[in-house]
Formats: sequence, C-alpha cells, structure tokens
Amino acid sequence: MDQKVTLITGATGYIGGRLLTALEQRGYRVRSLVRDPKRLKNPLNQRTEIVQGNVFDPKSLDIALKNVSVAYYLIHSMGSSGDYEKQDRIAARNFSNAARTAGLERIIYVGGLGNSKEKLSTHLSSRQEVGSILRDSGLNVVEFRASIVIGAGSLSFEMIRALVDRLPVMITPKWVSMKAQPIAIDDLISYLIEALHIPAGQHGVYEIGGRDQVTYAEIMRTYARMRGKFLYMIPVPVLTPYLSSLWLGLVTPLYAHVGRKLIESIMFSTVVNNNRALKVFNTQPMGIKEAICKALKES
Repeated sequence: MDQKVTLITGATGYIGGRLLTALEQRGYRVRSLVRDPKRLKNPLNQRTEIVQGNVFDPKSLDIALKNVSVAYYLIHSMGSSGDYEKQDRIAARNFSNAARTAGLERIIYVGGLGNSKEKLSTHLSSRQEVGSILRDSGLNVVEFRASIVIGAGSLSFEMIRALVDRLPVMITPKWVSMKAQPIAIDDLISYLIEALHIPAGQHGVYEIGGRDQVTYAEIMRTYARMRGKFLYMIPVPVLTPYLSSLWLGLVTPLYAHVGRKLIESIMFSTVVNNNRALKVFNTQPMGIKEAICKALKES
C-alpha cells in the first residue's frame, strides 16, 4: 500500500468523514487538518495523523502539508455566518499557495454542478470559483462537480427526508420541478478514491452524477413510495427563495440557517452535460432508487 501521506481537509464534514473512514479501511496513511479534533469520529485508525489548525492559518497549513503527496480539499463556509463567498475565496487562496510551496502532486476537490456559461446561484458560483483558485496553483487538480448527495446524514437527503416525513400534504414552489442528477455517497467516495491514482494527464474538471436525472419532486415521491408514505403536492407559481427558506425552517429548524442558500442552488439545473468521468473512472453510479435504499439502510 502507498506509504505517502494523503491529507483530508474537512474531515469533520459529511463527505470528509465518509472519505476518511473509506481510506482508513483501505490501509492508506491519512492526515486530517481539523479545527477541533474532538469532532472527529472515534476511534481513529492508528495510522491516521491529526493536525489541529485551519485554512485561515497559513502556518498550520505548512505543518499539515509536510510530506503530503495528495490533498483532498473539502472545505466550504456555507454554514458559517458572514460573507461565505469571501471566506471560501480566502481559504482557497491560502491552501493553493501552501500546496504549491509544499510541492503537492495533486489536489482533489468536490464542487457543484451547474453550467458555468449560464447564470448560477451565489453558492454554485462560489464552489466553481474555488476550483479555479485551486487550479491557479499550477498543480494537478481533479475537480468533481456534483449535484446533491444521497446518503444518511447528507444535508440534502435529510432535508428531503424531513419534508416527506413531516408534510404528507405540501405546498410546493416551482423549484421542485427543477432537474438534478443526485449521486449516492458511496459512488462519490468511489470517485474520490479512484482520483488518487489516475495519470497526471487526466486531471481537470469532471461532472459526476447518479444514473438518473430527476426533479426534486420525483426524488421526494420516490422516497415516499419506498417508505410507504402518502405524499400529495400542491404546486404554486410563487414562493421565493426567502419564503421557501422560512417554509423549510418551519418544517425542520435544522435547515433554517442554510435553507435559503440551498434553495437558491436548487433553483438551477444540476445535471451532467459532459460524461467524461464515465470514460476515465471505473465507477458506475447507481440510480436514485438504489441510492435512497442504501441511505435508508444506514439510517
């Protein structure tokens, strides 16, 4: 097994935590950069190193990146207060500079799907800007652009679960008819691990998604059928992102803080337009039914 160090930033987040476990299970030597080590899952593999710090502290980045060959950049500030676009921009630049100084072989990053030639939400634009900043390092960057992630604990999936479980009859705004291409967390992790080993000439931007392109209404109906629940939707032509976030917050306060930012992104189509990933990677993504089934088994 490769003895070089692989760094994970954002290991206390949903994707980062799942990735950390997967890499440990496969015997990789992993290092995690975290603000609060107590938030990491326990017990950690004995081979896993922890560096306390953050992307706003260049000195801690220098320590975390020492002897690292590949780094996963899984940082985003959407859940924080203040100007999260500015925070993400500063964080990405700090990391990009430190990674270049450390001479990394590769950075692997997860951003958001969305046609960059069209108007995007603030959140999606920010995610794609971060990828651009990382590429400015001059290093090899593999950027995966994904739609919503289906898995137990995923913010998007838990939002859908809460809506269906608590509102058998719901007033639905226009955004529920928007197309998405959800990806199962297992498939996303598979892509992330494969990215460690692809040839340097294969770096670049990859659009990834599950097998099915579906509307958010179809996702909720599929979930309801698999749970044996009644669901009736009443579409309305107007329900602004702000009002939608208030509606979401009434259903589940957990999502009140980031609800508006999520909905602003949901109002844009997030489907794969370039299938290059299917030609380069061996991962064969599952469909929405199998993804939800797996998520329910893990709940």
